[in-house]
Amino acid sequence: MRTSDFNTVVNDFVSLFFPRYCLACQGPLVKGEDMICTVCMLEMPQTNFHMKHDNSLRERLHVRMPLLYAMALFRFSKSGRVQELLHTLKYKNQPELGISIGKMYGEKLATSGYVGQWDSIIPVPLHESRFRKRGYNQSSKFAEGLSDKLHLPILEDVLFRKVKTDTQTKKTKLNRWENVRTVFEMNSQGMAPNNRVLLVDDVVTTGATLEACAQTLMESGCSSVSIACIAEA
Repeated sequence: MRTSDFNTVVNDFVSLFFPRYCLACQGPLVKGEDMICTVCMLEMPQTNFHMKHDNSLRERLHVRMPLLYAMALFRFSKSGRVQELLHTLKYKNQPELGISIGKMYGEKLATSGYVGQWDSIIPVPLHESRFRKRGYNQSSKFAEGLSDKLHLPILEDVLFRKVKTDTQTKKTKLNRWENVRTVFEMNSQGMAPNNRVLLVDDVVTTGATLEACAQTLMESGCSSVSIACIAEA
């Protein structure tokens, strides 16, 4: 028996006794599907913001911060499959999901002419205490997948969250900004001057967190900041 045939038999045997489930709908995955089933991929609304420079997200955020590009893969809706996917990524110890989504989006960006547009990827940082509790930064995992397809370095040691903030979920737009506007700081020694940064996060709502990060990056000497998120709410 050839090695490839043997591996197929082993994988089929493992799947029979240890079936894999879609992390968005919890339905069983079939051969060829990875973490997210085909049905969910078709039903989860995608923004296609990467296909239009002056998209609604960039227009909304560019008023407050100068962005080269602003993109998100999915549209977020309450109680929808995208929300379930993000909840699983953040709270159910599924860091590989973030990498998988990052690779998916990175492939879209790479085949749409974005290779060479940035010098590095910087994930929105977690406070140290929250990182210890969760064990990983979901934005960093998303960045890993993007990095794999866009062939960009990830700079995780240049942007820090110096203050632990309250959850943003139930705050107003103004309160969200007040909650984060002074919590980030830079270690610019880890970044070359005039860096073109792709700033990444899991979800963008009002954009307050991303705005605070972008402001800190621009003040440190970055030549441009773009954002890419898993979802826009």
